[in-house]
Amino acid sequence: MQNTDKCTLDSEVAVRVGGEFFFDPQPADASRNLVLIAGGVGINPLLSILRHSADLHRARADKGSGYEIGTIKLFYSAKTTSELLFKKNILDLVNEFPEKIACSLHVTKQTTQISAELKPYITEGRITEKEIRDHISKETLFYICGPPPMTDFFSKQLENSHVPKEHICFEKWW
Repeated sequence: MQNTDKCTLDSEVAVRVGGEFFFDPQPADASRNLVLIAGGVGINPLLSILRHSADLHRARADKGSGYEIGTIKLFYSAKTTSELLFKKNILDLVNEFPEKIACSLHVTKQTTQISAELKPYITEGRITEKEIRDHISKETLFYICGPPPMTDFFSKQLENSHVPKEHICFEKWW
């Protein structure tokens, strides 16, 4: 009996794509700051936005024209540092563009020592409302992806802080 649950080279797989969660500014659009709020595997679409923003910044630096990205702040929470996916990719972008990209990595159930490389970026505990509120401005767009209670909490807090609904984008994966 063949196990059909495993993929091998040349296997055919089905892929499902969906969602209305993207950042695709045009060159003439107004510059925007981004706040990306991720919980767990919710980092996936936000990492794509972060990478795209870095590409836009590189393209503008190379050509002297194109979309001008504002600042980007990533808040990313997981139980432990081992569950913070793509941390090397994230820190590489932070180090490449320190004037544009910053991150705050949160762990809620860390029991082991945090590595020296990660320590400057780590906060123990959940992402707080105050941390997010400090980034509210007319030029800021908020993207939230994570467990529904987290997504609901931050989208509601932003609305209560008078952030226009069209500046709050979220996706629920579960």
